[in-house]
Amino acid sequence: MPSKTSQNEITIVPGSPPQRTVSYKKTVFVKPRSPPKQNKGYDREAHDALTKNYNMPAPSNGISGKSQILFAIVYTTRYLDLVTTFVSAYNTVMKLVFILASYATVYLMYVKFKATYDRNHDTFRIEFLLIPCVILALLINHEFTVLEVLWTFSIYLEAVAILPQLFLVSKTGEAESITSHYLFALGSYRALYLLNWVYRYVVENHYEVIAIVAGVVQTVLYCDFFYLYITKVLKGKKLQLPA
Repeated sequence: MPSKTSQNEITIVPGSPPQRTVSYKKTVFVKPRSPPKQNKGYDREAHDALTKNYNMPAPSNGISGKSQILFAIVYTTRYLDLVTTFVSAYNTVMKLVFILASYATVYLMYVKFKATYDRNHDTFRIEFLLIPCVILALLINHEFTVLEVLWTFSIYLEAVAILPQLFLVSKTGEAESITSHYLFALGSYRALYLLNWVYRYVVENHYEVIAIVAGVVQTVLYCDFFYLYITKVLKGKKLQLPA
């Protein structure tokens, strides 16, 4: 007795051509989402601004552009003697490197990579440093000449040029490891100057009162940072300032 076949069962007769199976699966194509049409309650400018800024890099919590501007002013005013005095090829090249590198840094921060510059936190008023340094250089200097006053001004300004950077770190409450290493290198550079002055006094019987006092002031400004760097960053922790 022949068995009953189910409704969906296909009987294949030997020698017959293969039958095409039918798929009941349906492919669904989803139309790409497009911006909503402009109508009541839709702000086209807000939509464009949101989609434009979605993939922008986040501002870096790092380097203060204000400090970099001050360092550029420091090296420019200090090394103007390039046009009047030749000491050696090494001396000339190094002075040019300092000047060009400082201006290149400012250009990269404010022009080429301005999207990553944390402008909202880097708000220190540098005129509060520039004006007192100018007045102090005019009042206390070794010789009242243009080059000597500018050199003295650069010494005073360098002592406090790091303040916008420290202000930025204190405002954000923390600093990336690479920023911490950068600040430590800057502070160490000035601390090594102190050793150089001690050496010159012992060996050459020469000392520069203005430069020594300014160097001491700058090193003192770094003391709190040095403590946090040694106790946190060198142990692999992120530098965070106490609340």
